[in-house]
Amino acid sequence: MDAEGAWRVGQLRRAAAAALIGTAIEFYDFFLYGTAAALVFGPVFFPELGTVGALLAAFSVYAVAFLARPLGAVVFGHFGDRVGRKATLVVSLLLMGLATAAVGLLPGFAVWGWWSPALLVVLRVCQGVGLGGEWGGAALLIAENAPAGRRGRYGGFLQLGPSAGFVLANGGFLALQLVLDERSFREWGWRVPFLASLVLVAVGLFVRLRLAESPLFRADVRRDRPPVVEVLREHWRPVLAGGGAITVGYALFYLTTTYALAYATSGLGVASTLVLAMLLAGAAGGAVTVWLSASHSDRWGRRRTLRWATGLAAGWSLVLFPLLETVRRPLMFLGLAGAMVVLGCLMGPLAAFLPELFPTRVRYTGAALTYNLGGVVGGATTPLVATRLTAAYGTAQPAGWYLAALGVLALGCLWVLPDTTGAELAAVDGGYRRAPVLGADPAA
Repeated sequence: MDAEGAWRVGQLRRAAAAALIGTAIEFYDFFLYGTAAALVFGPVFFPELGTVGALLAAFSVYAVAFLARPLGAVVFGHFGDRVGRKATLVVSLLLMGLATAAVGLLPGFAVWGWWSPALLVVLRVCQGVGLGGEWGGAALLIAENAPAGRRGRYGGFLQLGPSAGFVLANGGFLALQLVLDERSFREWGWRVPFLASLVLVAVGLFVRLRLAESPLFRADVRRDRPPVVEVLREHWRPVLAGGGAITVGYALFYLTTTYALAYATSGLGVASTLVLAMLLAGAAGGAVTVWLSASHSDRWGRRRTLRWATGLAAGWSLVLFPLLETVRRPLMFLGLAGAMVVLGCLMGPLAAFLPELFPTRVRYTGAALTYNLGGVVGGATTPLVATRLTAAYGTAQPAGWYLAALGVLALGCLWVLPDTTGAELAAVDGGYRRAPVLGADPAA
């Protein structure tokens, strides 16, 4: 291998490490709110609304960040497509980390009254904007450095980031609940994971500042109009269809990790430590299937892999809550862990699939906007819809039917999207030039 080939391999490995670490940290920050909303934010920030009202209020603020994520995709996508991927990702990491730490310092309703939830909304918006610019840029770090025949495999590193962030966030809450009494946890213990974000952000910045800019970005100089204008005019079909295709993944994740946690603890009387432990074990299985589905999408095809995974998600959604409502530990674990495993199959190919849909000059904006629009439909609304359905029917099983309906929608969207497996990104400009699926690239 010559010097240039060695540099490319080193750059690819650094990009994969930076994407994994940075995305894990940003999703850690984002997931903290979901767990805290299910466990403590109702009585801390909305004590005057009653049990159900406080939970709905906490989930409503939770949803605000999803509504802000497309804004983050447009803002950070603009600068990512105009200025560069690296600098934009540094700013998104800083915004997310500082907003998360500020949540940990925010006084509760008993101290500041309604100013507390109002500021919580502002900080949650900042989190949403930061994460809206994170995933698309991190996906491009890998996609624009990886060989065409192994793009799915290397994209798997990025998709392990959310799993790692989830384990860090929920593991931190579980550890605190095990060592603190309930009063101490509600008064100050929940703040510790939020403040710990500052340390993690410092680590992420150290890794990202050592990266070089994407070679495809440096080579493509056609930037004559705002990226979002071109995306909405010329690439709106993959944006809408791609966003619809990933709604079921978002919905499955947040239904399992946020709503199911709240429902099991407050509605079924199950200890939160038990549910958190089950989710953490399930996340380990999900990480395995993320890697397997990402790697095998290079051979099976992105669209084919996602179709099978979406079908599994729609089917599993119908048994998730019946298993949970048995309140029998083995069956509860089967329901939660099975959902996390299916989720891994869904999320694995996305870091390769979405960037392959757009040309280089608008790839950051297109991939980020697509990913985060799916989050608005699948992530923002699902806990709210599930809470309403459970209150109306006295059981959470209708929430599973809602998820199955999203699965049908996602299958329809996948049907109209192209199979981009092996596409040469430099040639993606409204059409696709296929490369050998397992091309013999020295960087592979």
